[in-house]
Amino acid sequence: MQAPILRVAVPSPLPAALDYLAPPGPLPPLVPGLRVRVPLKNGERIGVLLDTAGASELASTKLKPALAILDDTPLLPAELLALGHWAAGYYHHPPGEVFATLLPAALRDGQPPLRRCEPGFRITEAGRLALQEQATGRSARRRAVLATLSVADGALALSVLRERHALDGALLRTLCERGWVERLDDPQSDAPRPAAAAVTAPALHDGQAAAVAAIDAAAGKYRCLLLDGVTGSGKTEVYLGAIAAVLARGRQALVLVPEIALTPQLVERFRARLSGRIAVLHSGLAGAERLNAWLDARDGRADVVIGTRSAVFAPLARPGLIVVDEEHDASYKQHEGFRYSARDLAVVRAHAAGVPLVLGSATPSLESLANVAAGRYTRLALTHRAAAGAAAPRMELIDVRRAPLDEGLSAPLLARMRAQLDAGAQVLLFLNRRGWAPVLYCCDCGWLAECSRCDARYTVHRATRRLICHHCGTEHRLPARCPKCGGTTLTGLGLGTERIEQALERHFPGTGIARIDRDTTRRKGSLEAQLDAVRSGAARLLIGTQMLAKGHDFPDVGLVGIVDADQGLFGADFRSAERLAQLVVQVAGRAGRAGRPGTVAIQTHHPEHPLFMRLLRGDYAAIAAELLAERRAARLPPFGHQALLRAEATDAEAPAAFLTAVATLAEPLLGDGHVQVHGPVPAPMERRAGRYRAQLLFEAGARAPLHALLDALAPMLGRLPQARLVRWSLDVDPQDLY
Repeated sequence: MQAPILRVAVPSPLPAALDYLAPPGPLPPLVPGLRVRVPLKNGERIGVLLDTAGASELASTKLKPALAILDDTPLLPAELLALGHWAAGYYHHPPGEVFATLLPAALRDGQPPLRRCEPGFRITEAGRLALQEQATGRSARRRAVLATLSVADGALALSVLRERHALDGALLRTLCERGWVERLDDPQSDAPRPAAAAVTAPALHDGQAAAVAAIDAAAGKYRCLLLDGVTGSGKTEVYLGAIAAVLARGRQALVLVPEIALTPQLVERFRARLSGRIAVLHSGLAGAERLNAWLDARDGRADVVIGTRSAVFAPLARPGLIVVDEEHDASYKQHEGFRYSARDLAVVRAHAAGVPLVLGSATPSLESLANVAAGRYTRLALTHRAAAGAAAPRMELIDVRRAPLDEGLSAPLLARMRAQLDAGAQVLLFLNRRGWAPVLYCCDCGWLAECSRCDARYTVHRATRRLICHHCGTEHRLPARCPKCGGTTLTGLGLGTERIEQALERHFPGTGIARIDRDTTRRKGSLEAQLDAVRSGAARLLIGTQMLAKGHDFPDVGLVGIVDADQGLFGADFRSAERLAQLVVQVAGRAGRAGRPGTVAIQTHHPEHPLFMRLLRGDYAAIAAELLAERRAARLPPFGHQALLRAEATDAEAPAAFLTAVATLAEPLLGDGHVQVHGPVPAPMERRAGRYRAQLLFEAGARAPLHALLDALAPMLGRLPQARLVRWSLDVDPQDLY
């Protein structure tokens, strides 16, 4: 009897699975989902078995035998295999790379699917005594760790402590050396499943209760529910109520958040309220931590899985509910390699699994609102804030057209800040630009510090005395003299969060300041330390980028100041207005979340702009309705469909030559004009990281003709002679036309 042919998805740019002969020797049942070690060119790869066949299009003499079958039973359940097949087809991406994305790195490397034993830590009696007598010193983090361990039911694993406190090894070593904490090499036996939630759930208001009831009524069947709730309306309480009901039925819940920064606070809140085990999946975890969480989700040990974009591929033994928080956020779109949308894949996955999906946002995406209008989604509205006495903040514009600015801060804004601080409130300033200044300029000769590898200028980082390109990462020392004329009158033009911070130190000496951006939160634990300072009141002035704009609950913030609201008003991307409105509403939502009244002051050079007029009325729904009407008239998403073919090369002419060849290849496949081709054109930033970039846009009024074209075109792209001279990628449903 002839041995079966193995169809293996091998991580590579190849557009289809590869055929291999079965390896010699005894074999487990050859079912899809097994990992297979195979030869490829001069090396070896770990692929996923997709199917077996009796014959191959290639002669058996040309087929190589697989080297080994690594698993006795499939690692990937049928549900995820089906999702991988769907995603590879929809995004027209090589299946080997898609299925590799479904596995954690340890399993992609061929390691066995076994939990890695990690150390755990338990407080000692000496530690309890030190905590009670406040003899732990001045370190707030030391006290916080001991407090967490003091109420734990047994030892806590290292990964749990890292999630809650973003610990480094030095702090734990110190605690152990002082005899306050003891280390256990195998904490699993000392960490029983929590029997009950530690914190009593607050009473739900009518809107929250109705939303939880609607989600619960959809149990056991697919239904997509858009939880459209104003900032501070208690969407997380709705998630918790719905998940508690799911856990009571013995099912699992998957919760997606847009950024790692939001994960620790959400996990802490969920742990305090839910009795089930929680697994966390995101790129900031060590390999062993990620593998353990993945296996716990697959084997059903984890009741709730919380993670960022890639967690949409987490295996679930008993799926019961999927939640996508801040569903509008662009972070759910992968912008490199396999360019999937986690939000859209969550819809596909929930539909296939027959479970309800909750999409939550205070500023829903236009795609989701269009789906509500079409009857595909059900809208659940939370129209007022949950906290007693909390109300929507008052919005006001500060016209800075002719106003003198002190490092970007107007006198009216500074006066409002001082009044709030005098009243005991906190103030949050938002500027979506890090660094000291976006431009270094020579006043003598007009020289500008421009990146040698990008069509962009270096950003000045004064604290580290560096010039850094925020596009390619190239950096240099900050020069003392102009390299062109030798002059010493170098100055920074424009504003960054670092410059605003220095201005605040001058205007409000002695006031605690927390600057939260990528520069100040690079070190593990730094973000949590900053947020702890905000919540404790040690920091009363907050300055930050969009890291501060979503998900955080700062009850003492009385004023939000948007330093430069005009960014995005006139962007080239058709989504610019939508994203600006979402960003303003989200950051404004940090004010007035408790009983303290809130104000949002927006500095602008365009106070009469219609977008600001509607934002003053707090009318995101009206903005969205107007933008949807514009999109419909222009046949833009969500009323049209797009795919963007990008190409880049060190040779300036090669990208356009490749894309021109593609356009010629596509012309006879366009049919009766159902698909339009635009370009090729240079990318908005044509040169980046030393490579020239161009793009070709495909547009259609319906998905079917667009995907029919891509089905025919995609397999031919790599065979074009010009393809050898470029890197190219296909992005279906692009979120940025950059």
